[in-house]
Amino acid sequence: MVLSTVIISRGGEESLRLARERLGADIVVVPRGSVTGVEGALLLGNATNTYMPRGVVESIAAVPGVAVASPQLYLTSMANSSCCSVSLMFMFAFDPVTDFTIEPWLKEKLGHDLSAGQAVGGADVFVPDGQDKIKLYGYDFDLVGNLEPTGTNLDQTLFMTFASANDMAEASRTKAKMALPILADTVSSVMVKAEPGADRNAIAKAITDAVPEAQAVPAAAMFGSYGSQISGVLRTLVVIVVLTVVLSLALMGLVFWMSVHERRRQIGVLRALGATQRFVLLAYMTEATLLALAGGLAGAVLASVAMYLFRDLLVSALGFPILSPSSASLFGLIVAGLLVALLVAAAAAFVPALRASRQEPAVSMRE
Repeated sequence: MVLSTVIISRGGEESLRLARERLGADIVVVPRGSVTGVEGALLLGNATNTYMPRGVVESIAAVPGVAVASPQLYLTSMANSSCCSVSLMFMFAFDPVTDFTIEPWLKEKLGHDLSAGQAVGGADVFVPDGQDKIKLYGYDFDLVGNLEPTGTNLDQTLFMTFASANDMAEASRTKAKMALPILADTVSSVMVKAEPGADRNAIAKAITDAVPEAQAVPAAAMFGSYGSQISGVLRTLVVIVVLTVVLSLALMGLVFWMSVHERRRQIGVLRALGATQRFVLLAYMTEATLLALAGGLAGAVLASVAMYLFRDLLVSALGFPILSPSSASLFGLIVAGLLVALLVAAAAAFVPALRASRQEPAVSMRE
């Protein structure tokens, strides 16, 4: 329970942190009333039909304190269509002229911008077996690189330029079962970089006031609803963990007390043969340690396997993404979990073991 709780809470918080960093913006501007929909699209890959006129980009750029305003467009592939080589994929179009989130990575890793028909994928995007391109709406994309994992559905997102998105929409009219619904001259969001030293909250308010059809949210406040969900789940899990530890202490204390009671004659014989109180105490504490290590290791393995196998189910049930820990981090968490198991078992066994060590040999052997 302790290990599962830590993995869920740390994984959720780390996913939100990385998602905010991946945004790379100081302020996110979305159509008014669509903050929750955009959050769900960016974190969980939920389909969202949020659009606003592209003309708002110029209005946003004109707000004092705004250094760069870069538009983005969110799209979704068709589900299980013959024209698409993937069952479902979230797509993310950006403007290479103004973009400051994907472009720096492209220049650092690839040394060039994306050409027509090229795309960058999240960490979990790959070309299907037996194919050399990713086909979406009848249009072929060359996957030229993958971004670092975030644990969110950005890992399953394909990033492309507006030009490639428009080419895909044009191809879909004749090569796909249905045309890609891209509204002309629209955007789904605008990423804003503030001027150095500028008050981001004040700029966000100024944008909201200046552009009636838009709502500006500081990046630090983005995904706030999911942060609240994580906090609520964490509080519930902490209560469950505390109850689990208390019940474990009571049950293990009872088990060790029964063990001492059943072996009182053996303890008497040991003491009569010269065993010291220290020897008897250490014997019981060693037994408790071995049992704690065996049980703790079994629990740690079970928790790790369950989190690996049922991660997607957990994400769906809890409503927020969970970033799986690295091997080194998981090993550290398992060691910490074993230490917790040792402490709980030692606390539960100490009083029965101390009582056993203080029994008089003659009294124990008569009983």
